Amino acid sequence: MYLGIIFGLYVLLTIGLYHILVVKLEERFGVWPWSVFLLIGLLCIYFSWQSSGEALSMWWGYNAFLNLWTIKEMFDQPARRLSRH
Repeated sequence: MYLGIIFGLYVLLTIGLYHILVVKLEERFGVWPWSVFLLIGLLCIYFSWQSSGEALSMWWGYNAFLNLWTIKEMFDQPARRLSRH
């Protein structure tokens, strides 16, 4: 009944948390953590594909593309960091 609202809040929280995560990880380790996000993203795609329920498949799918998009953000972050200084 409230799945859309709960999922919307989840999306909002995860995007905010991943923004902070990208900044902190790139600052500390450089861009190499992209491979971890790739692995997580691919696993989530697999779980989304294998899920029996639509809501669970949607949740895994969102997490897959959140992690895959984070790869792009990891590589964009150095330029953003340098432009601030």
